[in-house]
Amino acid sequence: MIDTTFITTGDGCRLAYRLDGDDTKPALVLSNSIGTTLHMWDGQIAALTEHFRVLRYDARGHGESDAPAGAYSMDRLGRDVIELLDALGIARAHYLGLSLGGLVGQWLGIHAPDRIDQLILSNTSAHLGPVNEFDARIAAVQTSPDMAAVAQAFLANWFPAHMFEAKHPAIEPFRDMLLSTTPRGLAGSYAAVRDNDMRRTIALIHRPTLVIAGSNDTVTLVSHGEHIAATVPGARLVILPAVHLPNIEHPELYMRTVLDFLLEGEAA
Repeated sequence: MIDTTFITTGDGCRLAYRLDGDDTKPALVLSNSIGTTLHMWDGQIAALTEHFRVLRYDARGHGESDAPAGAYSMDRLGRDVIELLDALGIARAHYLGLSLGGLVGQWLGIHAPDRIDQLILSNTSAHLGPVNEFDARIAAVQTSPDMAAVAQAFLANWFPAHMFEAKHPAIEPFRDMLLSTTPRGLAGSYAAVRDNDMRRTIALIHRPTLVIAGSNDTVTLVSHGEHIAATVPGARLVILPAVHLPNIEHPELYMRTVLDFLLEGEAA
């Protein structure tokens, strides 16, 4: 499948998705961070499709998916994934989610363990706060004349200074993704993060779980990853020398970390 395709969820939201790879291979879902699209994984697809049928999607509020008005919830974002799997006839899948995608992965591990094989939670947190900080972000994005300043703030938290100084070509596609995100979609997603707290309930996750954290991540701190790994029974923690997007900053190391975990489980 080459082009983006769509499903419509039970609440009428059109979700964009893409499938890559041989349909005889195990399914792997990739879920993106807030402010990005399914293209944040473009650099990983060649390596992943050697082993998996890869399903990517634009979370509601992002990319080519609809951006409904109002607050989103982690329950709704999680059910979007389940509805996508149902529509494609995928009974079970491995799951890799980064940042917001990792929050969705935790929800799935708690509420839909029968749909998940192995779970990778990358650069994420079981809870981000405080509430008033997210309220301020929502207000700011709703009143900002454009997304340029918002995009610059995100990029500063996602990439190390040396990549900016070198004008690394990987940065501009992410700026474009941020600029294409509507204020409504970003505000709705902020609300889902604001209202979420899975610090205790992730103890209910019993799928094989890998937690990836970035040693220099100022968005989802190493301590957040450590908490998840300490709370999810049997979870493994890997700390990479990265900020918030290790798949971009250290693509080979990231891919080796992901595949080592997934293929070890496949062989078991």
